[in-house]
Amino acid sequence: MNITVCVKRVPDTATRIRIAPDGRDIERDGVKYVLSPYDEFAVEAALQLVEAAGQGEVTLLSYGPESTQESLRSGLALGAHKAVLLTGTPDMDGWATARVLASELAEGDAGLVLFGVKAVDDDQQQVGPMVAELLDRPCATSVVAMDVAGDVVTCRRAVEGGQEVVEMDLPAVATITKGRYEPRYASLRGIMMAKRKPLVVKPAPEVAPGIAVESLSYPPERPEGRIVGEGTDAVPELVRLLREEAKVL
Repeated sequence: MNITVCVKRVPDTATRIRIAPDGRDIERDGVKYVLSPYDEFAVEAALQLVEAAGQGEVTLLSYGPESTQESLRSGLALGAHKAVLLTGTPDMDGWATARVLASELAEGDAGLVLFGVKAVDDDQQQVGPMVAELLDRPCATSVVAMDVAGDVVTCRRAVEGGQEVVEMDLPAVATITKGRYEPRYASLRGIMMAKRKPLVVKPAPEVAPGIAVESLSYPPERPEGRIVGEGTDAVPELVRLLREEAKVL
């Protein structure tokens, strides 16, 4: 089985984000970038499926600047076999990103295409299903576990209050979230081997975005806390404030 995992380079979640002077982007200098954490779940799922099958390859596919190669090497160190980077400048338009990725995937032989359920920078949760639509493949989202038997993949989806079991014929697309697939750590041997694994870099096709960012702003500052009393005597006043001021009761 050949599996392609679409991954995205994102700012480290511990990085302090600053808005650029033009108000439409973030300051890129000094920002540490990593593979999106949900994409790491997808990489782990692909590796486990290939290992269980005893054959096949895991290919990483990304769309981004040249510096994305560093993040792809991190994925190769985990055990992926090869990577492809489509160089360009992604924006907030998920549909444009989906068309770029689908143009590459349409020429490949991956029976299964995996995504993280979302990227932690824009939180859109839409590129995976859009790619599935462009490729005319079935798609399961928010998958916590999956198994492949023959030409059928069985997915367990996280839904409100439980799990939903979905069966899809291959080829298919799935987006992965936290569940069975806890990302492994890269070994020293894996890190050294990653330097020699194939990483193809080529320009992404030009796709005109349909969305433009007008402005970015910081979230409003939280108001200071307030002490309404001590012990059980403070409960009536706390309940009143929650009902009348916060309006959460």
